[in-house]
Amino acid sequence: MLSKENPTKGAERFPPGTRVSDASSGLKFISELGRSLLFTVHPKKVANVVANTILSGVGAEACAVAVKLQHIGLVCSSYSSVEDGPCDQFHKERFSRWLSLLPPQVSFHTENADEFFLNSEEHSFEYIAPIHIEGEVKGAIIVGFANADECTREIRQLIDAATQLTAMSINLTSHYEAALNTSIIEAKEEHRKFTEAVLDTLPVSLYVIDRDFNIVMWNRHREIGIQGMPRDEVIGRNVFQVLSKYPRGRLSQEFERAFKTGKIERIEQQTTDDEGATKHWLVSKVPMKDERGVVTHVITVGEDITMRVEAIHAVGRAEKLAAVGRLASGVVHEINNPLATISACAEVLESRVDEGVFGTSGDVEDLREYLGLIHSEAFRCKSITNGLLDFSRVRTGNRVAVNLSEVIRSSANLVSHQKRGDNIEIIVEVDDHLPLIKADEGQIQQAVIALATNAIDAMPDGGSLTFRTNANGRRLIIEIEDTGVGIPVEDMSRIFEPFFTTKEVGKGTGLGLAVCYGIITDHGGRLNVRSNLGKGTTFSIFLPLAH
Repeated sequence: MLSKENPTKGAERFPPGTRVSDASSGLKFISELGRSLLFTVHPKKVANVVANTILSGVGAEACAVAVKLQHIGLVCSSYSSVEDGPCDQFHKERFSRWLSLLPPQVSFHTENADEFFLNSEEHSFEYIAPIHIEGEVKGAIIVGFANADECTREIRQLIDAATQLTAMSINLTSHYEAALNTSIIEAKEEHRKFTEAVLDTLPVSLYVIDRDFNIVMWNRHREIGIQGMPRDEVIGRNVFQVLSKYPRGRLSQEFERAFKTGKIERIEQQTTDDEGATKHWLVSKVPMKDERGVVTHVITVGEDITMRVEAIHAVGRAEKLAAVGRLASGVVHEINNPLATISACAEVLESRVDEGVFGTSGDVEDLREYLGLIHSEAFRCKSITNGLLDFSRVRTGNRVAVNLSEVIRSSANLVSHQKRGDNIEIIVEVDDHLPLIKADEGQIQQAVIALATNAIDAMPDGGSLTFRTNANGRRLIIEIEDTGVGIPVEDMSRIFEPFFTTKEVGKGTGLGLAVCYGIITDHGGRLNVRSNLGKGTTFSIFLPLAH
């Protein structure tokens, strides 16, 4: 409960230790703070509201808001989680000296207790966000945490956004007498612009529609990117006209559910850009209600979760590769022995058929066909088990300094002599001045040739196969690019799984890409893929430089 000494009517109290961890809760935090400050008409009360709200909202140990105004003096309000209310734990003299010494213009932090503004033993880290009023630093919001890890990047962004809102409110309340002569419409417009500025700082794509499906808010992150559109071109327009690339039926159902149920709905989506890169999004539909509980608007928040999804897929692939490795180490040798016996017996019987031991009847030709099938299928099983052995072996290899350009030229030369596929143009674009990498040359070449072979198989009617190398910071990049049929979006997350293949039965084991993935991972690298149906596919190998 709020202390009776704290006049923060209208502010929502978050439970102690609560973290504002996602976009929707961060938006709610800023919205509640802004709503509370609308009814606050004195700088001291503004400081009380902000300090108390930030303390409970970010799970800090202590928080203080201090501002030095010309016609009022030093206004300070401090709160502690231990005392659960207002406290007198602020070094006013130290803060005044700090203001007089031209403090930094941007937010900063300290772990030096001798520099702390909060006189609390419960915290070991302070984050200080200066309050700018009319272009000058007039004060600061100081938040104390038990340790530095609790002050995450998201928490800092939230405190900075709250600081901007605080500066605006203090500036307005400190000129309250002058504001009485100002039009209410102008004040609301100023607040609206500031609220838009705060929403623009959130690291998510956000827009708001009303009950007529017209767009009333469109933040900056929704303007940028391939699918972004300028704010001036969308405000006031129907959302279905603006987002015409999306299936209207599905989008309409999502909005109608939000208006009807009033419940938050989260949907995972994925998109593919013009270069074939896949992006994963978590889209949240957040209903806004009036004082009667009627949904008046729906907020749509889009968060880029590509890195999270790719990390989950990588963990899944690693677990499957490990499982296949354990399977291979236990049974592959036992399978190879009977396969060798079956193959040898088939060869002996084939030689006897050729010698005429079984005569010349029509059944002999059937026997010859069946023996050929037995021999070829046994050989196919042998190739599968050999592929399985690649998972059970530890790929230490001979790791030496390797010239990547020479490896690519050699691989391209070998592929060109395979005579695999018709009308294939091989292009080699390598940089002869690349730094060296520490790797097993044979294993890297095996991975490159396997990717190139797959690329040729994806171009049954011919096309171009490009080998490319370049450097990017501390990594070297190999690209194998084709102009083939491409990979369907639904298969992108499975192409590195063992035994997954889109080829016809008998034309692929589904182990080639999985082996490549294992080789590159063992070298401390990364294997990525971009693909556009009907345009082609690019596999990218990222390898660390040699120390």
